[in-house]
Amino acid sequence: MKAIMKSVVCASLLLSSSMVWSAGDLAQRPERLQPIELGKLTETELLDYYMQPKEYTFVTGQSYRLKIQASGLKEYAFRAPDFFESIYIRKIEAGGVEIKGVGLSELEFEDVGEAEIFFVPVRAGEFPFYVKGHEERGMAGVFKVE
Repeated sequence: MKAIMKSVVCASLLLSSSMVWSAGDLAQRPERLQPIELGKLTETELLDYYMQPKEYTFVTGQSYRLKIQASGLKEYAFRAPDFFESIYIRKIEAGGVEIKGVGLSELEFEDVGEAEIFFVPVRAGEFPFYVKGHEERGMAGVFKVE
């Protein structure tokens, strides 16, 4: 009888603790985020090293969609290797193509263009993102996952 009670208690603890592993709700539509802009052309100046926003906060288990837009003022290689390894990538849309794959290492923009990543964070932490070779010019930020 004691063994059965221990089993019931252990099972209920496992079930209740599994509910707190992620705070998101995958039954909802992906949350559309403010796009990351790489470079910017204003009426008065060329801001080829412009990048905004530089910080995002996500919740594990929540579905998101993030668009990255390149101005074409420079070649931009957007990288976030640790973040890309800590998310489930549902798909990437770029140039009228839908890409479904397991991993991602870099999004390289050689001209004007955009890519949209549909993903679910699965691991908490702080993950840097940057444009390769332009970090020292301010093209760097952080993804925070709670």
